[in-house]
Amino acid sequence: MASEQLFDLSDGHRRIQQVAREVAAAVDPFAAEADECPGVHERTAAVLRESGLARQVVPAAHGGESETLDPLSIAVVREALMYSSAHLDSLFGMQGVGSYSLSVGGAEDLKAEWLPKVAALEAIAGLALTEPDVGSDLRAITTTIERRGGDLVVRGRKSFITNGGAASFYCVLGKEDDGYSMVLVPASSAGLKTERGADIIAPHILGELTFDDVVVPEANRLGEPGKAFSLMLQTLAVFRVTVAGSGVGLGQAAVDEATAHATTRTQFGRPLLELGAVGQNIASSWADVESARAMTYRAASLARTDPLSHLDYSSIAKVVATEAAGRAADRAVQSMGRFGLVRGSKIERLYRNARPLRVYEGATEVLLDSLARRLGKEAAKKQAGKQVS
Repeated sequence: MASEQLFDLSDGHRRIQQVAREVAAAVDPFAAEADECPGVHERTAAVLRESGLARQVVPAAHGGESETLDPLSIAVVREALMYSSAHLDSLFGMQGVGSYSLSVGGAEDLKAEWLPKVAALEAIAGLALTEPDVGSDLRAITTTIERRGGDLVVRGRKSFITNGGAASFYCVLGKEDDGYSMVLVPASSAGLKTERGADIIAPHILGELTFDDVVVPEANRLGEPGKAFSLMLQTLAVFRVTVAGSGVGLGQAAVDEATAHATTRTQFGRPLLELGAVGQNIASSWADVESARAMTYRAASLARTDPLSHLDYSSIAKVVATEAAGRAADRAVQSMGRFGLVRGSKIERLYRNARPLRVYEGATEVLLDSLARRLGKEAAKKQAGKQVS
């Protein structure tokens, strides 16, 4: 990567960053193939598995790297991996997203059974939240969890599930009585049917899940009955900011692709970079990416100490970084002209991969609405304080 880090990463974070960059470089020769793969790309998974990076998303007590997960470490890794391959980034990131509610809310025996396999990438994790008619408004889900003796029965459908059909287990959100609960469902469970999901503009492991009276032991419950929304929010608080890291990595890759093209191709007797609009576009993208990197690292650092209290900053970082990635990719295509439109080129792949970043784990508009509500509440508090004084 061309850019020097402007944030003062610790020596430990730089070591992790270096490992992640080496993994990305190893995958780069077949990254285009991996990014077109609708299932697990085994060569990519093998490189990631050998690196041990998945230990960053599991607590040390169960085979991971740290007692408390470090969002900055995870964001730095995702930045490096996304620079090369969206498939590689997703394989790594979803090990954490898919298993975090187990790490926080699972019984010790359940954690001991699954988390070491997640850390070793011997088991692929999945998180089943969204449904065919439910996206951002998760309180509208219709999947149910019912206690029957010493078991839990899951009924319903989940849609657009990352790692659907490839995961070894799913942490499933469902309604239980008047609340919301989560349960771990092994992929081998009787009554669980998986189908390949939709083909999207940036190929991705997506699946549709049907739970037809799936029975699992009560011991597979995650968290307290009826109180699973807190688990979901904790997952978002830790991992949303790491998506910002992915955005930074993709944005940097787009800047580097455009710069390489603009410095080696000449028009009107001089390099493209010297033609005002081209150079200004690339410079604007550089400014966007560096700003996004600074915000992402700051938010990730805050998220380690108290993720839920700093969720607003994680949301801001996610918005800033993913929108910056989209602009950088678009400007790069424009700067490269017809060469940016070629199917199979790296910049075309980056352009397609940039688009989903602005949707998953909190669409930009949803996050901005939430941030606006927070601003309104803070303004109301200040106004009330003035009236009291």
